[in-house]
Amino acid sequence: MAGTAAQTLQRGPLSRRAGSRPGALGRWSLRGGAFLYLGLFVLLPVAAILERGFGNGLTNLTEALTSFGAWNAIRLTMTMALLTAIINGAFGTLLAYVLVRIRFPGRELLSAVVDLPFAIPSLVAGVMLVALYGPSSVVGGWFEDHGLQIIFAPPGILLALLFVTLPLVVRSVQPVLAELDREEEEAAHTLGAGGWTTFRKVVFPALRPAIAAGALLAFSRSLGEFGAVVFVAGNIPNETLTAPVFITQLINPSNYGGTGGPDQAAAVSALLFGFAFALVLVTEKLVSRPSEGHSA
Repeated sequence: MAGTAAQTLQRGPLSRRAGSRPGALGRWSLRGGAFLYLGLFVLLPVAAILERGFGNGLTNLTEALTSFGAWNAIRLTMTMALLTAIINGAFGTLLAYVLVRIRFPGRELLSAVVDLPFAIPSLVAGVMLVALYGPSSVVGGWFEDHGLQIIFAPPGILLALLFVTLPLVVRSVQPVLAELDREEEEAAHTLGAGGWTTFRKVVFPALRPAIAAGALLAFSRSLGEFGAVVFVAGNIPNETLTAPVFITQLINPSNYGGTGGPDQAAAVSALLFGFAFALVLVTEKLVSRPSEGHSA
């Protein structure tokens, strides 16, 4: 009996180690598959565009930025992206608050409408805006009669970016707001604080990272938006030409009567990608901070 027990004790750890090998193998297989997929469809294209754009140093980027309308295109894109982040940061937070804290008929329908920009192609969004605010439409004609041109002007670009990026802010703020403990708000009300004071002192500090994350995602998305913008902008150099459309012109310069080439287009694309990637890293940091603090 003693010998049998000793043999069982000796075989136990070995059998457990042997049984754990398939689990470890499975985990390594899952990691390898995930890394392979990420490398093929994300890292490899990024490496290709970096090599294409900066294979000769900064020559391609310098040539692209000296093209007619290049700096104004980048400046316009940055300005429109910043305005989009600010406006959607405010109104996206308001919409998320309404969806989470206020019960009313049609709330589920409104929540579904928020995701509509995700469901339709951005080209369709551009066509819709032209149909609504174009010079030949009733609404667009009324604005033009009062001295405000929307389509083929910067306001049209801003409207297109606001449309496609609104869900990014709402869906960033909504889950955080839904998980907030309402006891602190009730305590503030009990102490005599009004609704705005309670939001500013209690709710907003907890939502600040989520609002910033959603606004940064909206800014990053706006930097590369092409489909909705190309229809509403008019693509006039030094006036309504945005950076993504400018990249398209660099790829096919003969179609636009300009200069450039795929290498210059890759350099400008890599520049925008680097800026957007930095924003995504900041966003990830902001999003992970509340969860880390909560787990601590």
